[in-house]
Amino acid sequence: MHTDNQQLSEFIDRALQEDVGPGDITSLACIPAEKTSKAKLLAKDPGVLAGLEVAKAVFAKVDPQSSLEIFIPDGAFIHHGDIVFEVTCNTRALLQAERLVLNVMQRMSGIATLSNQFHFEVEDLPVVLLDTRKTTPLLRFLERQAVRIGGCQNYRSGLYDRFLIKDNHIDASGGVKAAIRQVLDYRKTHQMDHYQITVEVRNLVELSEAMEIGQIDRIMLDNFELPLLREAVGIVAGQFETEASGGVTLHNVRKVAQTGVDFISIGALTHSSTSLDLSLKIVD
Repeated sequence: MHTDNQQLSEFIDRALQEDVGPGDITSLACIPAEKTSKAKLLAKDPGVLAGLEVAKAVFAKVDPQSSLEIFIPDGAFIHHGDIVFEVTCNTRALLQAERLVLNVMQRMSGIATLSNQFHFEVEDLPVVLLDTRKTTPLLRFLERQAVRIGGCQNYRSGLYDRFLIKDNHIDASGGVKAAIRQVLDYRKTHQMDHYQITVEVRNLVELSEAMEIGQIDRIMLDNFELPLLREAVGIVAGQFETEASGGVTLHNVRKVAQTGVDFISIGALTHSSTSLDLSLKIVD
């Protein structure tokens, strides 16, 4: 699963500038410029590994002569004490890269692990689990990749690639029908017919209004209690895609899926994951 090379390169440049600044003064003081070291990445928590592509790019950036031997691939389950990879690199460069590699891989692995846990709960059911835009600013492209590695799927990249009429749009534009009509007019005027439309509804009245207008692709059923969610799915009866959203946890995601919705969007995949503990230790 690959990221955009330019986006990744620019991210690494910014991250190294933030951390290294004008120079790693401790390493400059006590590490000879020509010294080379070997280090191993150790797993200290169990979970799903993610972020190796970033690690490779970081080491290549700080030392083009560095070499990385990977023992465990992205998407694999790791256990405490596993050696994920060994890297041979200029020692000063290695120490510049260390924290960036660990921070990103720990964060991505935490997201992949939680995504995998959600996926496991519903893997035998015909439902797709989606992430949301509740991501760390400027890290969305990496966090979305981690979601995919964990077995779930991505929703919108941003505000620009799908019409998603949410509660604030509805309230600001005068109701469900008005909001949908205005979006349809905008889409037609700007020749954007290939952009799909999702409308969020908060109750059965808004659901009825959305269905009456139609010409949309998906109805997001926001914070519906399970009996009401099941009733709403029955009302839609396959005329539009259905999506459940709001308050979805590992404890209730299977029950939500069993209502028959096509999609479940889960902000927790990215905003509530716990980073996996990893460490990078020089061994030679």
